[in-house]
Order: sequence, then C-alpha cells, then structure tokens
Amino acid sequence: MNDPIIALKTQLDRQITHWTAAATRLQNLDDLASTTAWNSLEHYLGLSIRQYLMRVVEQLKHEAATLQVAFYSASSATDLLSLRRRLLAYRNRYLRVETTLDFYADAINTRTSTTMAEIMRACDTLAHRSMAQLLDPLGKTPPVVLAYLDKGLGASILKAGLRLWDGTSLNPVAAIKITRHNLLRPTALIHEAGHQVAHIVGWNEELAAALATSLANTPAGVAEAWSSWASEIAADAFAFAHTGYASVAALHDVVDGGPAVVFRHLPGDPHPISYLRVLLGVEMCRQCYGAGPWDGLALSWKQLYPLERAPAATESLLRASLPALSEIVEVTLRQPMRAFGGRPLVTLINPERVKPQMLLALEQQLGAALYSSMHWIWTEALRLLALTGLRMATQPERKLETLKQQEEWMRRLGGALQAA
Repeated sequence: MNDPIIALKTQLDRQITHWTAAATRLQNLDDLASTTAWNSLEHYLGLSIRQYLMRVVEQLKHEAATLQVAFYSASSATDLLSLRRRLLAYRNRYLRVETTLDFYADAINTRTSTTMAEIMRACDTLAHRSMAQLLDPLGKTPPVVLAYLDKGLGASILKAGLRLWDGTSLNPVAAIKITRHNLLRPTALIHEAGHQVAHIVGWNEELAAALATSLANTPAGVAEAWSSWASEIAADAFAFAHTGYASVAALHDVVDGGPAVVFRHLPGDPHPISYLRVLLGVEMCRQCYGAGPWDGLALSWKQLYPLERAPAATESLLRASLPALSEIVEVTLRQPMRAFGGRPLVTLINPERVKPQMLLALEQQLGAALYSSMHWIWTEALRLLALTGLRMATQPERKLETLKQQEEWMRRLGGALQAA
C-alpha cells in the first residue's frame, strides 16, 4: 500500500472500531459487579449508582459515535491527523471512565456474603444518619452513602458532588472506605461523614479563620499550623459529638505507630501532628465530660511519647500548642458558625448524649432489648456505636462479648434495611 492517506485511514478505522466496541461493553454493569453484590445494596443506593454509571457510559458511547462520523467524512491528511488526535484523547477518556467504573465495582464487590452485606448496609446507615442530624435542621439534603471495605490503617472518603476520574460528571454518593481491622469499631465512618458535611456547609474555611483569629497571640507558627489543620479538626469534632470517647480511643489506636509516626510533621498535610491530635480528642472529653478514662489514655500517651523524643524542629510547635488545646476545643465545639446557621456544633449534635454515664444508663434501662429490638437499634444506632466503642475502650475483659454484640446489632440493622 503506497497511498499514505489510505494507510492512515486503515489504522484509524481499526482503532476507532476497537475503542467503540470497548465502550459498548462497559454498559453491561452486571459484568462489573456480581448480581448478588448489586442486590446487596439498598434499592435507592443501587439505583443512584447504576443511573450515574450508565450516564457516564452513554456519554462515552456518544463520543465514540462522533468519532465514527468524523472518520467517514475525513478525506484529507489534515482531517485524518486531526481525527487521530481526537482518537488519542478519546482513548485517555475511556481509561478514566474505566477507572470510575472499576472503583464502584470494587467497592460494591466487597459485599461478598450475607454477613458482609448486612454490616456494610449498617455502615451506610450510620454515616448517613450522622450527616442527617446536622444537615436536616439546616435544610440541606444528606447524600446517599456507599460504605466499602479495604485494607490499611485509616478510613477515607470520596465525597459526593466532586468530579470523578471521567471528568464530566459529579459523584452521586459519598463513598466511604472502612478498613477491615475497624469493621466492628467503625467510628471512622463518622469522621469521614464529617468531611462530607464540612464540605457541604463550608465549615472548614470558617473554622480555619476562627482558629487563626483565636490563636493570634500564641507563639509563632501555632495559629498557622492549627488553621491549616481545620478540615481534620472538624471531622474529628463531628465524630466526637456523635460517638464520644469511642472515637478518641479508636483514633489513638490508629495513629499509635511509634515516635516516627506520632511526631511526624509534614508541611501541607491537613492532619494535625498525631501527638497533638490525640490530646485534642482528650481535651474534648474533658471539657464535655470532666474526668474519665481518657485521662489514663493521655497519661499513657505522654509516657510513651515524651516530648524530648520529638524532632527538634517539631518540639517547639508541640510545646507551644499544648496550652492552646482548650481554646481550640472551645472554638471548634462551641463557637457559633455561619455554616451552622449561627449556632455552634454542640447545639446541632449534643455530645452530652454520648457521655459515658448516659450511654451506660441507656444500656441499663433497656437491657438486652437495646441490642435486639429493631425499634431501639434503628432509633439509637449512633449511640449504640458510641456505647460499644466505649465498652471496648474501657472494659477489655468484655471485649469478645462486646464485639459479638456489635456484629449482631449491625447485622440486624443491615438485614432489616434489606428486607425493607
């Protein structure tokens, strides 16, 4: 073949046909996740994800069709070279769509059994309920939640409303990763839900400004550091308000990774230095509940990690921050915020409801019904999470019993949702 235009057109014909067929195959969503996994989702959640993914695939197929039309009308070398550039861009677009679909496929397929599906549906509900308690009074709609299981130490969230890999559409659900080791202690779900809430109401920016102002008279670098950590402080406060000491103990166990981890300070990292982050949680407990088991946690923490072991460049920031913890908690929990309609966080989510004495009184009052009655499980799901987390943190002699109860009530909650 000596005609360069025909030669180029032949190559383009094959490639366009290939990528068009590949895009068409993506429309069969049952090839991505098993039917059992799709059916494990609550109806409204599965429908939201399916509709979103089908829109993404249909857009991709439409773009392939325009390539086909352009191919048949191309007649010159200039036309074909332009078409080739479009084809290469389309191929990259296909791969981004594929990444989006694979993310959801992997997330849905973690619901591998009846037990796992029930627990994950309970996680969906816990996270959604925590957001609704703050967003409903503000007249804002909490997004649908898809919880999924993955490896690692820490949870994470792919927020609803953000643009995904395909680059053309917005994520329809809040996709929250819960780690395997914390599956039956999922207070991190509520932390990640806090990130979603803060994004919706604009809390992060307002909290950052409030911290910078309130800490203006602290030593150099303190206000700047804490202001830069506002997004994680907000999420920690949200989790604390919903689950109390359980969230602090779980956070401690995740970040307790030795001096290199606990004292690590990375410029630009939105997470507070772990040494300070744990003590900030303890200060939240002290201000809301007085003395308690968190005092022992703080004592152990400081004994394990004396400040003398911190890197010299970080030690001064740590020491200067400790006296400011009380003010940081006051601002975070009790300062009225425009994001909350001029109210403080504790007005919308009262941490007194998960005070240890209140949780233990709830358990004593309701007895076994608290863990077996669907009325009480549905009504008190978040306080149940706080209660079982409290017991795991303070009653190690009952840890196996507590874990069993945690799994049983979460399965009941998830099973009832599927039946409904």
